[in-house]
Amino acid sequence: MPLVEINFDGLVGPSHNYAGLSLGNLASASHGGDPSYPRAAALQGLGKMRHNLNLGLAQGFFAPLPRPNGAFLDALGLSGVEPAGEAERRLRAAAWSASAMWTANAATVSPAPDTADGRCHLTAANLVTMPHRSQEWPDTVRQLRLAFADTAHFAVHDAVPACFGDEGAANHMRMAAHHAAPGLEIFVYGRHTKDTGGGAFPARQHEQASRAVARLHGLNPAQALFVEQSAEAIAAGAFHNDVVAVANERVLFTHELAFADPEGTYAAIRAAQPEAEIVVVPASAVSLADAIASYLFNGQVLTLPDGAMGLVIPLEAWEHPRVRAYLDGLLASNGPIRKVLPVDVRQSMANGGGPACLRLRVVADPAAIDPRFLLDEARIALLESVVAAHWPEQIDPTDIGSAALARSVQAARAAVLEAAGLTELA
Repeated sequence: MPLVEINFDGLVGPSHNYAGLSLGNLASASHGGDPSYPRAAALQGLGKMRHNLNLGLAQGFFAPLPRPNGAFLDALGLSGVEPAGEAERRLRAAAWSASAMWTANAATVSPAPDTADGRCHLTAANLVTMPHRSQEWPDTVRQLRLAFADTAHFAVHDAVPACFGDEGAANHMRMAAHHAAPGLEIFVYGRHTKDTGGGAFPARQHEQASRAVARLHGLNPAQALFVEQSAEAIAAGAFHNDVVAVANERVLFTHELAFADPEGTYAAIRAAQPEAEIVVVPASAVSLADAIASYLFNGQVLTLPDGAMGLVIPLEAWEHPRVRAYLDGLLASNGPIRKVLPVDVRQSMANGGGPACLRLRVVADPAAIDPRFLLDEARIALLESVVAAHWPEQIDPTDIGSAALARSVQAARAAVLEAAGLTELA
């Protein structure tokens, strides 16, 4: 079977809550302390998966990671201890975080046409910048090695050393004539930190982490581009590149302030991919603040079965007056993006993750993947039934740490693993 792009979305976990743990993520910070609605969040995520499946696209999923993470609490001496201050409360909340739902941060993926050994390579992201995410990668690797166990087709790597921060596919783009063709892999890193005078938010992706991933994947150096994200974008709240730019096949859809050297970046892309079409959104039409508030660029640019490209965006972008005016003009321009497809992922958006955050793109032969991770309508309906029966309806900030809630969350995850036939992940 030919190689196709498969989007693997994270099933929103039953401990989904708003603890405001992600520095630089303005949505996460603004909703910190609000009640969350895990059942609604998971059903919205499954609805988005069904939406893409109904477009005729291949769709997969990843199961929630085990939460609360007892090993994390044990390592911090917090098991059975009532937090004495705000720092300890935040560390306890980190052990409950459902942030692995944003599988764009799970790994960086290089399809077989790009790699020296002709296999699809996946390197788990270490996510060391944020404590609540830094604990994810060992369980992520375990799940990746189950889903992509066929070593004739896949190689799954552990995270790169934690001295180099790596945020996965959220800072990685790929451009090619079509998904199955050899492509240009674009790694976006940041230098901006408070110490360099550009603002209060950290740059999360290290250049050396990106270069290590490229080496591990056996990429042709001529087809690997390393690009600096603009300090202005990071300072405005673009904590990952996918908040200000997204690529699909020959198309790059980007804000004009996404990169430190935009013209140099575009020239390098065109040199490596002469067929590239670069759609630059001017700040005069959509400001950085509007782009980040609406998550316009955190959409999915997808190649539809008829060959046209569609842009899946959150309802927040469609309903934003200035962003909507830009999108109306984009559709009227007869450019490469021919459809705009809004989806409701409000629970994820409120915690700082749009449609693109929820998925990891893998170009592969579906027949080589463990079928338990691939979705059809019946399997989505099965997952919805488990979520409706077992996911908490609401979690209040004061619930975090509750023994009763911990039992409920653990039982809910066990139920979905049982239903999906993935009990070895328990």
